[in-house]
Amino acid sequence: MKRIFSVVIFFTCAIIYGQSIFSNDITGTNPAASDPYTTGQVVDANITVSGIGRGTGLIAPPGNTADRYNARTWENVFDADDYFYFTITPNSGYQINFTSFFYTGQSSAQGPVSAAFRSSLDVYTANIGTSSIAGTTIDLSASSYQNITGSITFRFYAWGASNGNGTFSINDFIFNGTVTPICASTTTWDGASWDNDDPNINKAVILNGNYSTSLQASFSACSLTINSGTLTIANGDYVEVQRDLVANGNIIVNPEGAFVQINDDGAVSGTGTITVEKQTAPANNWYEYTYWSSPVVATTIADGLSDAQTGRVFKYAAQSFLDATKETNNNGATDPGQDDIDDDGNDWQAVSGAAVMQPGMGYASTHDEFIFNSSPGGLPRQFIYTFNGVFNNGDITVPLYRNDFELNDKNWNFIGNPYPSAIDVDAFFSANPDVDGAIYLWSQNTPPSATANGNQVLNFSDSDYAIINSGVGETAGGDGVIPNRFIPSCQGFFVMYSDSATPISTVGDISEGSVTFSNSMRVKEATDNSQFFKTANPKKQIVNSQADNKLWINLTSDNGVFNQALIGYVDGATKHDDGTRYDATKVFASKSSSVLYSIIKGSDKKYAIQGKNTKDLSVNEKIQLGFSTTISVPTLYTLSIAKLQGQFLEENTIYLRDKILRKAHDLSASEYTFTSEIGEFKNRFEIVFKSLGNSSPSEERSVNISKAYNYAMVFSTADKSDIKSVKVYDFYGSLLYSLKGNSSSETYTLSKLKPNTVYIAKVELSNGLVYTKKIVRE
Repeated sequence: MKRIFSVVIFFTCAIIYGQSIFSNDITGTNPAASDPYTTGQVVDANITVSGIGRGTGLIAPPGNTADRYNARTWENVFDADDYFYFTITPNSGYQINFTSFFYTGQSSAQGPVSAAFRSSLDVYTANIGTSSIAGTTIDLSASSYQNITGSITFRFYAWGASNGNGTFSINDFIFNGTVTPICASTTTWDGASWDNDDPNINKAVILNGNYSTSLQASFSACSLTINSGTLTIANGDYVEVQRDLVANGNIIVNPEGAFVQINDDGAVSGTGTITVEKQTAPANNWYEYTYWSSPVVATTIADGLSDAQTGRVFKYAAQSFLDATKETNNNGATDPGQDDIDDDGNDWQAVSGAAVMQPGMGYASTHDEFIFNSSPGGLPRQFIYTFNGVFNNGDITVPLYRNDFELNDKNWNFIGNPYPSAIDVDAFFSANPDVDGAIYLWSQNTPPSATANGNQVLNFSDSDYAIINSGVGETAGGDGVIPNRFIPSCQGFFVMYSDSATPISTVGDISEGSVTFSNSMRVKEATDNSQFFKTANPKKQIVNSQADNKLWINLTSDNGVFNQALIGYVDGATKHDDGTRYDATKVFASKSSSVLYSIIKGSDKKYAIQGKNTKDLSVNEKIQLGFSTTISVPTLYTLSIAKLQGQFLEENTIYLRDKILRKAHDLSASEYTFTSEIGEFKNRFEIVFKSLGNSSPSEERSVNISKAYNYAMVFSTADKSDIKSVKVYDFYGSLLYSLKGNSSSETYTLSKLKPNTVYIAKVELSNGLVYTKKIVRE
């Protein structure tokens, strides 16, 4: 069941944005020696420029005038030959839309006092704005300076000098605007066919009827106008628009579809409806959270998250998070120290239905309990949410916060993809150095527990986060899905604000930085927007012919545990902690039910992703794994290879050493099953690449279980070891039998087991070894 809200969107004009297309800081010992001067200029790739030059009435002053473009022989009255000039030409197929000209100037005591800025469009007759000798910003947003397809020259005139030896210079300048492709032709869809062949990035596209990419095809366009009908962008498809969108008809973006706008200043206008759909990941209970971000402008919580449970929509106040090294609580007891829990519990804050979803911010919500429980069909269940409004487009900057009262805690910030398309993770990392090298995606699989980390009565398992880091790779979260390197539309996620980042501002202990999303991060490929963490059955994968070697290890159990660790050998990493670019820790592992992690010597952290240098990988390499569990019922755990990459790992056998049982298991050939007491075990397991042999019989040969008459089971040891005790539990962990063997018993018979029932037997031998096996009495 879903409720769809349609909002009619009215537009009257577009806000014009611009960036530098031609600039120069003008540095050097004597820039005026060149006419024109081009050294150090920064120019848009789709234009050509002259540099800054002098009119015929001016000459360079004698001597050196560093860091400015200088001239003398300025007249006392206006002279048409006394000016600096700039010629700008768009490349073929492109046009320029100017927004402003910024400059700073400098005049000597006898130099000019008056100035004017003019252009070749009217043969330099009219002043543009009001100029100043000292410098200013001149507005170029008028229609005259838009859609420029040929060369345009600007001149900066100056006069009022009291002496011909007086000088005036421009010290730096910036032309702001955008350079966009020209729509070379037009093609129109009449509901059945195109009148001028298929669309492409150089054509203006007009839709005069319904168009579905599932029936026709994805397309690119220079601009897109929908006069009537509905454009439906189906799952796995895209529509890409270079410039403007006019939506007088309707647009529906299906959950895995993508709408990509290339130009940052591309406008969205019209009187139609725009809807972005997103399907939740499969959920077994209504209280499972989804992390959201809005892809449209100005939608509210009530509209965008219309089927969320009232009172269970939250944002994250990063500036309020404080995890002190040592704290005294209200009862006078001393807090144990940093545990990745906010000390005063005000980091998660409820959001009302009337609140507007801010672009680039993350929101967490559960589905409405009544709707969830009354929906037809079995478990798990999925629901489609709809976001209605103008597509977000262009640069979107979101604040990042850290509480510097405590410098050793984790500076979590909850943000999200603001676009109706996926974004590239590597482009995101590259553009945002304040982010501490890793992305955390909620991927729930574990029920809430009183023993899980958190400050509520029941908390979810932190080990359910999937992680992507910038230098090594990705690990799966609770649902077992390894994320690709794309953040889908509508997806919220956590990042950490780096301790080493220089803040934009600091007030008290709160430092503020920023993260910026941009159109250059957006992608349209079919698989990039499809993930949103749907449940899958992870299988071992081999990725061939890769220079880097990476190994993903899964921890699973017969009662639903899933955890994953990644060890990657890549250039740039070391065997030490290199920060989250190469070494990403578990969110907080100590109170999660069962956790697998890797260990770096000298560090007490638990690593979900560990980067090592490629040169360190040899047959003598050892990878230390940590394992912890709080599960008290008999449990069969399994370690297995989920995925591997690289020539070395493909060509060498991967062994798992169990130091407690003194065994080496060929993990390349099969998974390894074991049992464990409650606790944390940092020295039990390691990965090696040459077998060191077994110093004790394998579990499979040590204890045999066979059937006997009258539903009895016989336990025996092939190597003649004595059985010290046998304990049998039902599948839910209740102890059914606890029997001791004789001092010389090599067999033990247990009778009256019920048929068609699953049991777990725990057999202890006199040599101290303990084996746990699953029994199915048929």
